Amino acid sequence: MFASMFDEVARMNKRQFLYQVLSFGMIVSSALMIWKGLMVVTGSESPIVVVLSGSMEPAFHRGDLLFLTNYQDEPVRVGEIVVFKVEGRDIPIVHRVLILHEKENGTVKFLTKGDNNNVNDRGLYARGQMWLTKKDVVGRARGFLPYVGMVTIYMNEYPKFKIAVLACLGLYVLVHRE
Repeated sequence: MFASMFDEVARMNKRQFLYQVLSFGMIVSSALMIWKGLMVVTGSESPIVVVLSGSMEPAFHRGDLLFLTNYQDEPVRVGEIVVFKVEGRDIPIVHRVLILHEKENGTVKFLTKGDNNNVNDRGLYARGQMWLTKKDVVGRARGFLPYVGMVTIYMNEYPKFKIAVLACLGLYVLVHRE
């Protein structure tokens, strides 16, 4: 199978090969434009996230794909599922708002907890941080697709699987002449 793909690439002239590389570049840039467009429409820096743990079961399972919005004029409410980033951690966390404190001056602070966890999230927050604020929120869950994100999890947990998937996609784009 791979030998025939390499034979196909070898039979291409320079112009055909450059056309295929350009097509691949257009696919990548289109995906980036769609992502940026989703960021603008949803108001979220990450409009789609994958649930990486079982901390939100039974609401969401590991591998579920969440669709987020983050409109600044919408208030945070108790019971709402938010995705937040904590200083010092690269990966956002998906948990439910447990307690909300609204002050008279308009500031809002809140505490989160995973549905499947026994304790609140203060142990996950940055050192000395007791509450989250709106600036910590990446988005709020608006919908999901069950288990669609498992591909992402497998690609992160098994680097050889990631290389194989990307190599197959790259070869397909280079060889496919339409």
